[in-house]
Amino acid sequence: MRKGLELFLPAILLLPASCRKAPSSADGKVTIRYLANPDVGGATKVLIKKFEEKNPGIHVEMVEGPSAPNTREDMYATSFMAQEDSYDFAHMDVAWLAKFAAQGWLKPLDGYFAAQEQEKFLPGDIAGSKFNGKIYRVPNQSDGGLLYYRKDLLKARGLTPPRTWDELVAAAKKIQSPPNLWGYVFEGKQYECLVCNFLELAWGNGGELIDEKGQVLIDRPEAVQALQWMVDAVHKHKISPPGVLTYQEEEARHVFQEGQAVFMRNWPYAWELMQKEGSPVKGKVGIVPMVHGKGRSAAALGGWGFGISAFSKHPDEAWKFIEFLTTHEGQKTAYLMSGILPTRKSVYADPEILKASPQIKDLYNILSLTRPRPLSPAYARVSDIVQLKVSAALSGLGEPQKLLSEAAQEIRGVLKR
Repeated sequence: MRKGLELFLPAILLLPASCRKAPSSADGKVTIRYLANPDVGGATKVLIKKFEEKNPGIHVEMVEGPSAPNTREDMYATSFMAQEDSYDFAHMDVAWLAKFAAQGWLKPLDGYFAAQEQEKFLPGDIAGSKFNGKIYRVPNQSDGGLLYYRKDLLKARGLTPPRTWDELVAAAKKIQSPPNLWGYVFEGKQYECLVCNFLELAWGNGGELIDEKGQVLIDRPEAVQALQWMVDAVHKHKISPPGVLTYQEEEARHVFQEGQAVFMRNWPYAWELMQKEGSPVKGKVGIVPMVHGKGRSAAALGGWGFGISAFSKHPDEAWKFIEFLTTHEGQKTAYLMSGILPTRKSVYADPEILKASPQIKDLYNILSLTRPRPLSPAYARVSDIVQLKVSAALSGLGEPQKLLSEAAQEIRGVLKR
């Protein structure tokens, strides 16, 4: 969930094009190449083997890059800036798409990825794959923010899972006993996920950061009320620990998984970790959409997908492989072997998937509510501004209205430039 190029890149990334060998054909086969995260679970290697057996004229070379997404983003950007064909297609975080597409580094997929086929995917993942009216990405891994809760603690008090801000606060106050058991933990550190936390609450109150017309609305009452709710959770209601301002995903998960919180905002990855043997909360956790204010629940879209390089000499072969990976069977294999959440709607109704993961029904309902962050090439700078102002409010360094008014003015300046 990182946004811009780093100031310094590893030296190998800065080598000129002539120093790096482009993919070559072997035994008359067309070789297509891409950079990916480490293949945890081995699903991708299995799928590559199956694809090559069905398509003997194509060889797929998956370069397993660093686990840090920002480093892989830099590696792609370096290659694309040099207009190389080192990578025929890219496996992209949703946050990279606008920058890559705006630079002309990606090939529009409208001629490959028909509208009727797009309808078979989760709507948020498709929305996050478009830029300026064209589609540039086929989503293969969904992700979105959600609310975890302790089923046992709520049941003992005769409570149901909260749907609104007020219901969460009331339940948290009724159950919590700080400092051993807090009401609500979230990702409060100044980084990209703090923006996701804020946006889910703002969207859930009918607010926006930037609307479809490019208007900056972060200083409107709906967004200000969302930030005030976050501040009040820490300082007024005291349902969140002061240390939440240092929490990223894992810090929040550890507190919740150790049985020290009633509610937690996090991503779906945490579910499997909490169900492992030895987990203090195994079998005690439920999931629901994020609580909302005057609007409806929303989840910040995460996730990954494939786009074809504008510089590839083999775009048709690259498309053939992307199409194969994102079929029902391809995504089913990826989920069962590697835990990669599907983007195809049909996979969530697959009997084998439902048997292996009964919670997938709840996840489908939540992931159907995902929304992408603003799809702007300037998003990195916009996010930095939002992070700073939201963090300042949580730290008690200013009132939400004043801070978001400042944010709006700065963001308008960035977009104007």
